[in-house]
Amino acid sequence: MATHPPVHVLDDYYLAITFLITVAYQLIGFSVAFTYKFDKLTDFMGGSNFVWLAIITLSLSGTTNARQIVTSIFIMLWAARLSGFLLFRILKTGKDDRFDDKRDKFFSFLGFWIFQMLWVWTVSLPVTILNSPKVLQYRQPSFGKATDIIAIIFYVVALTIEAVSDVQKYRFKQSEQGKQPGAVCNVGFFKYSRHPNYFGEIMVQVCTSILMLLLCKVHAHIRSSYLHHGNNTRKLPYHPFQLWRLRCAVRQHARLDLPHFLVDVLVRPPTPGASRCQEAV
Repeated sequence: MATHPPVHVLDDYYLAITFLITVAYQLIGFSVAFTYKFDKLTDFMGGSNFVWLAIITLSLSGTTNARQIVTSIFIMLWAARLSGFLLFRILKTGKDDRFDDKRDKFFSFLGFWIFQMLWVWTVSLPVTILNSPKVLQYRQPSFGKATDIIAIIFYVVALTIEAVSDVQKYRFKQSEQGKQPGAVCNVGFFKYSRHPNYFGEIMVQVCTSILMLLLCKVHAHIRSSYLHHGNNTRKLPYHPFQLWRLRCAVRQHARLDLPHFLVDVLVRPPTPGASRCQEAV
């Protein structure tokens, strides 16, 4: 049972409101960082932005579905750990060498913050769309399927790899060996991968995306779809219906609008007597 009906803000997918929040949040951070010429907010503002978007979209949705809550919490945990570690690191080091040639240049420094806006908004899309009214208007499949369990296990492993790798690299750089010119980190996970921290981060995002993928939702919707004949209903056969939809999807790929495609082509059952692929147009 939802705590309240999903709140519609600007669009049904929360794309506009999350984009505006991200732009405003990052511009505030840019203004402070450029004015005072310091780097302590740059990475923290990027990581914490994910947390705010997840909280806001989950709150607006009013949902109590486990899938939305778990996925939102996962992105919050990842972003909170990342932003907390980056804030700790910059407080210890004092400055970020990446900005030595940008810190005093308005447009160069702003360019980095614009890239950060796009990064945050784009990577947050799985959670944003999952919490949106357009998705929640349909019956949600039960949480705990095989893909969900696999995603959770991989998420825990990926987050652990990322967190441990960050600590290992930080400790290496603080050591005497790490301070030598051209020193290469080869401790811990870095013995096996050049960038295990980035690998862990990528896998975290893959896992959160798996949790929101419509594969299990489409499967659940197709199995529970009905073909309506006035007041009478009958269940559609699963495999022929699915194959019919996939054939239509391939033929009409050049004319698809993705959000409507997910609902109209994959979810909605065809009307009786419709011409071949008519429903997918």
